[in-house]
Amino acid sequence: MDTEPLTVGVVRESVAGERRVALVPKLVERLVKRGLKVIVESGAGEGASLADEAFEEAGAQVGNAWDARIVLKVAAPTEEEAARLLPGTVLIGFLKPLSDVDAIAALDKAGITAFAVESIPRITRAQAMDALSSQSSVAGYRAVLLAAQKLPRFFPMLTTAAGTVPPAKVLVLGVGVAGLQALATAKRLGAQPTGYDVRPEVADQVRSVGAQWLDLGIEAVGEGGYARELTEEEREEQKRRLTEATTKFDVVITTALVPGRRAPKLVTAEAVRGMPAGGVVVDLAGETGGNCELTLPGLEVVHHDVTICSPFNLAAEMPGHASELYARNLTELVELLVDAEGRLAIDFTDEIVAGACVAGREKGTA
Repeated sequence: MDTEPLTVGVVRESVAGERRVALVPKLVERLVKRGLKVIVESGAGEGASLADEAFEEAGAQVGNAWDARIVLKVAAPTEEEAARLLPGTVLIGFLKPLSDVDAIAALDKAGITAFAVESIPRITRAQAMDALSSQSSVAGYRAVLLAAQKLPRFFPMLTTAAGTVPPAKVLVLGVGVAGLQALATAKRLGAQPTGYDVRPEVADQVRSVGAQWLDLGIEAVGEGGYARELTEEEREEQKRRLTEATTKFDVVITTALVPGRRAPKLVTAEAVRGMPAGGVVVDLAGETGGNCELTLPGLEVVHHDVTICSPFNLAAEMPGHASELYARNLTELVELLVDAEGRLAIDFTDEIVAGACVAGREKGTA
């Protein structure tokens, strides 16, 4: 019988600009209490202002985390990093299973059992593991701060001796977790927020955060909390109505995504042209092509005196809380994969486990 404790490795992220870490000290304590041994690669928490000493004080060891039985990451491993994983390793992170099929196949071939957090079923029991939601919330908040920084006008209404300044009008397209957080943040900053989504059932959620609902009369209710893809006729009608509405807003924040597909184009060049001078578009769908026709993914451009920003990985710009939330998500998942004695016990009959596993299941490497 194997008496050695199950090892959990926390590796340092290598992707440019990635400042998050997959586990934080307070969650290290929780795993150690479960009988697990946590090994942290030196400098893993540096980007999130977490020193090696903080992890050691929480009960972790600083050392070679790549040889651990369970390896926790934020971003998908590079080809070189994947080669460091031992056969039989359980890998957990944002692995892009729908877009990086070859990398997933390589992990499977190498005998790695991989769990993609973005594939965790969006069911009630899995809410505590929903890393997509936790990180989208950070991105939605950060998007509004970026818009406020770029807008050459105040967000809130101000009454001064020199006159009254009206509040900025903010439109959020796509009212998922990121969109709702963006609406709530814009409201807190004193702007006049409005939300739009092709799923009419989210209208009450929009109003619940103090925002107005933009009703264009087009619905597209899909599965798993996402919108379905619109028909060609619906897209054209949506484009026409949305273009007309967009010109009335100072700021437009877009968050609309369809899993496994290119982002829908919601903000036309004509809409940008009609926006007030100095307006701002923050496109959070840049990694899948962007929601704005004039978006250049990852860049900031100016068209018709409107600034269009398409930042990648906004959550990494607030690594402290982003890491803390993500670490909670991963800790919940790890605890689902181990038994009461702290031994690896992967149950593929569990809906969450089966849904999140993207490599290794058929080979029985777990």
